[in-house]
Amino acid sequence: MRALMGRSLRVLAADDSAVMRGIMRNLFAAHAEDRLSELPPMELCGVARDGVECLEAVNALRPDVLVLDLEMPRLNGLDVLERLQRDSSQLPVIMCSAHTEHGARSTLEALARGASDYVMKPAAQRNFVEALQSLSMQLLPKIAALAKGPARKEAGDRAGSNFHASSVNGQSRSSARVEVIVIGLSTGGPSALENLLPKLPKDFAVPILIVQHMPKLFTGALAERLDKCCALRVLEAYEDAVIRPGTVWLAPGDAHMEVAPRRMMLGDPEGLRSSRIRLHQRELLNHCRPSVDYLFHSAARVYGAGALALMMTGMGSDGLEGARAIHQRGGIVLAQDEATSAVWGMPGRVAEAGIASMTLPLWALAGELEQRVREGRTMKPEAGLHTSDALNMRREVMHGLY
Repeated sequence: MRALMGRSLRVLAADDSAVMRGIMRNLFAAHAEDRLSELPPMELCGVARDGVECLEAVNALRPDVLVLDLEMPRLNGLDVLERLQRDSSQLPVIMCSAHTEHGARSTLEALARGASDYVMKPAAQRNFVEALQSLSMQLLPKIAALAKGPARKEAGDRAGSNFHASSVNGQSRSSARVEVIVIGLSTGGPSALENLLPKLPKDFAVPILIVQHMPKLFTGALAERLDKCCALRVLEAYEDAVIRPGTVWLAPGDAHMEVAPRRMMLGDPEGLRSSRIRLHQRELLNHCRPSVDYLFHSAARVYGAGALALMMTGMGSDGLEGARAIHQRGGIVLAQDEATSAVWGMPGRVAEAGIASMTLPLWALAGELEQRVREGRTMKPEAGLHTSDALNMRREVMHGLY
């Protein structure tokens, strides 16, 4: 990966803690001396002790990325974000969050207000070396990913007027009825979910299971936040929960979530076999727990062609092999497009692999999910046509729309 315009990435850090400012200085000094790093060169172009100094430094130094503390004097992190949004700033902002419930809720609010991502502050700052290593592993890859694309937002702003869905492999529709939707996200995911899920109706006919890369305190708070703004019920997943339509299940932090094999349940309408949620803490997969791959692979095994996988904004490639398994079983794979993704890592890998039927902007995803789920459920045959003929005719019409 190369730096922007052949230069080092410029990072501004705002934190009222002298210890954290010291950690930041040492972190970037160590990175500058690391000749083996695959990440681009970076420099700490400035530090600020409060929100007012931060805004002044943003205007004076023009950094590529801002690392922003939540709790600061004069102006806190949320106030700084509000000012940046008011000025239509496209500066990527990474929040520094504390390991507390209050820190989790404040960070989610910051993400909703325009922050791109977050990192966890080292829990034990007394051990300087461990704190430095912890922050380095979290922060530097995110800076590299987020600093790449000032043109991406401009493309996203233009997308609404000339949108057409991109079909990657030419097979945009599936003949199987959708029975479950599984979604994978990472960087930029919380705000993307706040855009997507509230657009789905209360009578949505299939369950939704989501893996968002987040610590446990955050996933619980995110589920509560989404539940308040959605017609569907949004819950943090728990062991042996019955997977039914009308509910969105969010994998808890530090636990993998899978769909357990179906089994008969008393009280099921028409004797249907229900699926349940299985949680476990096996080793990290793709450096993640929860991992999207665990969820997608299990959906492929249990639902086969009835699974629809949606890969949304995020760093890395977690979920690629699981999406491939769903594709190979005849299921549908969709991907968020590059213009509306905070980072086009996870959806980009799926699209580049040729297994995504379509890539769509964030604002078009809810409508596409509704369309896919309706197919085969509420359709009535046209007069004078057999059911199979009506289905084929409708698919041909729909295919022509994309």
